[in-house]
Amino acid sequence: MEIFELGDFPLLSGYTLPGAKLSYKTIGTLNAAKDNAILFPHFLGGAPEALEGWIGAGLALDPTKYFFILPGQFGNGISTSPSNSLPPFNQGAFPACTFADDVIAQHKLVTKQFGITELQLILGWSTGGLQTYEWAVRYAPMVKRVAAIATAPKPSPWTRLWLLTLIEEPHTSDPAYNRGFYADQKSMHAGLRRQAHGTALTLPPHNFYRDELWKQLGFSSLEDFISRFWEAFWLPQDPNDLIVQARKARAADPSQGGDLDAALKSITAKVAVIAFTGDPMFPPDEGKVDAARIPGATFLEVPSIFGHLATFQLSQQDVQTVNAALVDLLAP
Repeated sequence: MEIFELGDFPLLSGYTLPGAKLSYKTIGTLNAAKDNAILFPHFLGGAPEALEGWIGAGLALDPTKYFFILPGQFGNGISTSPSNSLPPFNQGAFPACTFADDVIAQHKLVTKQFGITELQLILGWSTGGLQTYEWAVRYAPMVKRVAAIATAPKPSPWTRLWLLTLIEEPHTSDPAYNRGFYADQKSMHAGLRRQAHGTALTLPPHNFYRDELWKQLGFSSLEDFISRFWEAFWLPQDPNDLIVQARKARAADPSQGGDLDAALKSITAKVAVIAFTGDPMFPPDEGKVDAARIPGATFLEVPSIFGHLATFQLSQQDVQTVNAALVDLLAP
């Protein structure tokens, strides 16, 4: 993991992050013309490493052809975050920020660190996809293609409620939370476990449990799946960092509170909207509507048995379907 020094970085909320840092990882080689770059932001609670499985020789995202930049975001625990900031912005005092702030920081990384003026593709899953829409609107001439996967330009009321109820409130309601100034991350394990159980209940499609699909993933029981998949994912993370990420996702809006239809019509990139059957966070019927609002966009519904969890490459069929869609999108 590498660090891009942003210096004193002004946030849209009016605060300035002193000595701000943006984490990132690169894969592949930037060519002499600097026209083979792809940006791949990560999702809530994730990291660049969680996306690497989609990149490989012979795949659409081929590192022998393209140069991949996998940027972090504020609040991911490596970039400037509540968990690593000094007073006055430490822990619960971290200032409000948005995905627009992240995208502005990522733009600085892309242009100043690498001298890139054109991105062949920006793609993202879930809240990583919220960032792709911000990019496509804010820096339209720079973005040639967008793959918005299991996401939306702006989260629905259901998704905003989910982010509040299942990501934020398990921590803010914990007696140990202390307005964000808890003793240490380990003291917040109860809220993290509640978060794990809530996400386990709501993210997989109903048939995942009815048909015991967790067996296909190598888990010996439902309880084993909850512990080794969900609790293992959330327990190492810092609650304040997760709350910052959730609040950014809830506030995501590429129109910045204006006319969303007009903002989407301003997108000049070639856009593919990809949604998954059984995904409650970003349902296919909503994705189809989103695609219709973007000039020339295409829509693909993937009939997945894993719904929103498809991002974790749990099904080879899902992987092949998404890869084929990306091949089409990247075609000259």
